[in-house]
Amino acid sequence: MTAAEAAAKVADELVPHPVKEQLPGVDYCVNSNPSWAKAIVLGFQHYLVMLGTSVIIPTIIVPYMGGGNVEKAQVVQTLLFVSGVNTLLQTWFGTRLPVVVGGSFRFITPSLYVAFSQRYYIYLNPYQRFIRTMRAIQGALMVASVLPMLLGFLGIWRIVVRFISPLSAVPLVTLVGLGLYEQGFPLLAECVEIGLPELIILILLSQFIPHMWSIKRSMFDRFAVLLSVGIVWAYAALLTVAGAYKNRPLNTQLSCRIDRSGLVSGSSWVSFPYPIQWGPPSLHAGEAFVMIAAAFVALIESTGAFIAASRYGSATHVPSSVLSRGVGWLGVGIFLDGLFGTGSGSTVSVENVGLLALTRVGSRRVIQISAVFMLFFSIFGKFGAIVASIPLPIVGALYCVLFALMSSAGLGLLQYCNINSFRTKFIIGFSFFMGLSVPRYFTDYVLTSGHGPVHTRSVWFNKMVQVIFTSPATVAGFVALFLDLTLARKNESTRKDSGRHWWAKFKYFDKDPRSAEFYSLPYGLSKYFPSL
Repeated sequence: MTAAEAAAKVADELVPHPVKEQLPGVDYCVNSNPSWAKAIVLGFQHYLVMLGTSVIIPTIIVPYMGGGNVEKAQVVQTLLFVSGVNTLLQTWFGTRLPVVVGGSFRFITPSLYVAFSQRYYIYLNPYQRFIRTMRAIQGALMVASVLPMLLGFLGIWRIVVRFISPLSAVPLVTLVGLGLYEQGFPLLAECVEIGLPELIILILLSQFIPHMWSIKRSMFDRFAVLLSVGIVWAYAALLTVAGAYKNRPLNTQLSCRIDRSGLVSGSSWVSFPYPIQWGPPSLHAGEAFVMIAAAFVALIESTGAFIAASRYGSATHVPSSVLSRGVGWLGVGIFLDGLFGTGSGSTVSVENVGLLALTRVGSRRVIQISAVFMLFFSIFGKFGAIVASIPLPIVGALYCVLFALMSSAGLGLLQYCNINSFRTKFIIGFSFFMGLSVPRYFTDYVLTSGHGPVHTRSVWFNKMVQVIFTSPATVAGFVALFLDLTLARKNESTRKDSGRHWWAKFKYFDKDPRSAEFYSLPYGLSKYFPSL
């Protein structure tokens, strides 16, 4: 090697990594599909991942509503059914990204606010109280769904997201995943003897083994969730049968045993969820306002998840009109939640976005197959309940990896920004800090005083503020957007430092020819419903 060649090699090594508008290394992008056999297994894996949230939410809210194991199983089945429908609608007519639309943790506070209302305690029969509470939640959800539908279908959200730059999107996308850290290791630690092995095995199968063995990568990392859950689930079953938890405290048994969820005994063999199955919805204005706040948070967090899914699906950045269209269909999903009675509203499933990264498969078809599994197991309840009886600490271990991968999608957007700029450093650092600190303050205030920092005579207003400011992604997103639009606005380098020049062509659908490839509506519907 000559001196000139050596110098050229050194120069190449010192060149920064180039910006990639479409994420490389993805085996199947949004429009490409694996074989049917692989797609079905991958679809079942996505179904398995979204099950955790679908079980956790009813497990939390149904007992406070007055329901038992039978009612909990019915709510889980209904939530699965509506999630399947919403996922198909979103992948066909919404953003068309490979996203699962399922239950949202952000709707737990509004649902519990309804459940704790004094007017339902006049019903001495727990089942009657459950029915009345469910009807009130249904009415509040149906009213709340109007907000995202109006913002989305009228194009208002399209105008808003055009102001988002890569810089302001970094805290939003990152904290959609990072903000759920309380659902990770704390859930795992409820039964560390099965949660920790799940976490270790999952990391070994997905990250270490494919690099240690000189084999064609696919099986271990692509199906790491199925393999690890199968191994640890069998281990948990062995501990249960062997009587390892026979004399342990009740909470330990509920977390560790595989026969304590109550879903198998409470589920029916065949049950078809249908609209207004709990009776006609009722409406209380205060409860509706609290639910509207949750719907607002859900559409903000879903916007961040859409951006992450576009990265992991190796698509271009989502055009503003497509994001608005997706938010509109999210509103339709929340309306269906109210119509069928799921007990909570919908959002883009963060863990499933993380699974796109873990498997490197961003195929839309795989997600649609997972929706078919949701519909199937929601109707044939006993079969679905067996799968749903996986101990929640195993789910917590999955969250530790999948939420982390979701967060890394946001950090990847820094490639568009000038990270040597002190303006960039301040906006990123301050928005991250406030996005974590403000929700922590609101949560701790409730724990120490029994009410939130905002304590007026209007309880519904207090709850609205609580719902909004306990969402890390919402707080960080607003702080970052405000600072990005106002700080050093007239400086010539600001636009380039924020990376706006990279996303300028995606403000309008037809500015980049690749947008039509990934986001056009099927069946020629783009001709009748054009994206702007």
